[in-house]
Amino acid sequence: MIFVNSILFWVLIVPFVIFAFLISTNKERLSRIFDEKVLQRLSATDESMPMMVRNVLMFAAIFFMIVAMARPVIDRGDKKVSMQGLTILTALDISGSMRSRDIYPNRLTFAKTKMKEFFNAMPSDNIGVVAFAYSSFVLAPFTSDKETLKMMVDGVDESYISMGSTDFSSLGNLAGSLLKKKKPKILVLFSDGGDKDAIKGFKQILKDNNIDLYVVLVGTNKGAPVIDKNGKPIVQKDGTIAITQRNDALGTLAKDSGGAYVVATNGKDDMEQLANVIKSRYKQEQQGEVTIKDRVEYFYYPLGLGLLLLLISFSSMPKMSRDEKLKIKNGDKV
Repeated sequence: MIFVNSILFWVLIVPFVIFAFLISTNKERLSRIFDEKVLQRLSATDESMPMMVRNVLMFAAIFFMIVAMARPVIDRGDKKVSMQGLTILTALDISGSMRSRDIYPNRLTFAKTKMKEFFNAMPSDNIGVVAFAYSSFVLAPFTSDKETLKMMVDGVDESYISMGSTDFSSLGNLAGSLLKKKKPKILVLFSDGGDKDAIKGFKQILKDNNIDLYVVLVGTNKGAPVIDKNGKPIVQKDGTIAITQRNDALGTLAKDSGGAYVVATNGKDDMEQLANVIKSRYKQEQQGEVTIKDRVEYFYYPLGLGLLLLLISFSSMPKMSRDEKLKIKNGDKV
């Protein structure tokens, strides 16, 4: 048997021994204040537990609790466990066109909703989140904790939006770095698309890194005005209002890279269908093997014993009768 938190045990046991020694050797405080005859009347009756026994029980209870915190275990060595599931990198577009309102309430909020629906459709998989526009950055590392991922995505508001041009090459390089040791390498974009010139370099990066691309397209073919940070349509130099439309070239790239794309709609069926496509394609893939410690926990035995001894010691505390309490309150002799 070993202690997982052996350092904690010694950190706690030393002051505990000192404390126990001081308590057991120090004269009881009450004997310094009251006369011996008065103290006898106030002390426990013959039915109560002697002070020495009660102190021993309390010290023993504390000792066993310290042992429990040290976490005694039987170590059976290392064990390899196969983790089922996929590792997926998702990317959220935060370019200026995502403020457009051709989808209620706007493309960014709608894309965030779709992303969270996708998380729900992949409950046992490890998912990471990045945001991209002119530059790319990590929002959340790979994790299977979907509630944490949703909180991180919810924290992305319009203040994150960049009015600069979208740099898909920056996203590709970041994705290649984050997925370098993953197999298979899966990237899922939530975006309103990009033109052929913007994604030309992106295509080559995906190919060089063997990344399979899946795209969730938001927005409409009709398009909507580009909105600035003040909520007003952007006017171009010729006096016309800038219009942005969904560009499906990114979806075509996804198909060419061996992936797929879907145009986001209201409801959850689209994200469930995308999740099913991904799961069916990689159903033979595993996340890999993880080495864990095979241990049998025994902390609950000393913890239970400590609580039991503490309960016994507290239940044996002496109690004064009602008449004695009234006499002391009134200042009368007991």
